[in-house]
Amino acid sequence: MLAKRIIPCLDIKDGRTVKGINFIDLRDAGDPVELAEFYSREGADELVFLDISATEQKRKTLAELVYHVAEKVSIPFTVGGGIGSVEDVDVLLHNGADKVSINSSAVKNPQLINDLVAKFGSQCIVVAIDAKQIGRQWKVHLVGGKVPTDLDLFEWAKEVERRGAGEILFTSMDHDGTKNGFANETLARLSTELNIPIIASGGAGTMQHFTDTFVEGKADAALAASVFHFKEIAIADLKNELKQKGIPVRI
Repeated sequence: MLAKRIIPCLDIKDGRTVKGINFIDLRDAGDPVELAEFYSREGADELVFLDISATEQKRKTLAELVYHVAEKVSIPFTVGGGIGSVEDVDVLLHNGADKVSINSSAVKNPQLINDLVAKFGSQCIVVAIDAKQIGRQWKVHLVGGKVPTDLDLFEWAKEVERRGAGEILFTSMDHDGTKNGFANETLARLSTELNIPIIASGGAGTMQHFTDTFVEGKADAALAASVFHFKEIAIADLKNELKQKGIPVRI
């Protein structure tokens, strides 16, 4: 079995790391380059940076941030936020990012997934999906969860896989920031119905939640923010706990 990955997520707004609950009520969590360097030393497997204030004007700023992060870390990192073209991805990869994450732009133009895969390869392309349970269905939301769509989570995930994406980063908006655990039933269904890796996001609060998402949710990786940023869980401690429970991790 492949090692399960632990991935701190850094949401970036105006050059700072921020964290909220259910995508709102943001508070400052520190300098992203310093945090990245810290997590690289502490044993994180990968990092994800999401520029939640991405605009045309801020693309250059994001590229500069990527360059500075690449200078400081020795682990792979993914960058997302406002990416809408082959040119955007080219700039970020050339500045040191290992992968890019696309979200709203993929829904608005699914062909973008094909174009990026053709140019850069599946291993570089992560499609992030934010979804919320409405009645019995999970509906995809855009623009940081602000805009609902009629897209069904599972149908969209299958299309993303067909178009060649290398991974899916699934965030449950209902669980995000609540620290009540991941959406494991939904994650398990995604992992069962798809053949590409699924990254679990939204809801980490305890070490047990990570165990649960790897065992019950069948997730390939678990992403979290505030429990790491505010030092509620140390990555080394978490990995030791997972290893003791028989879950393969890189120590």
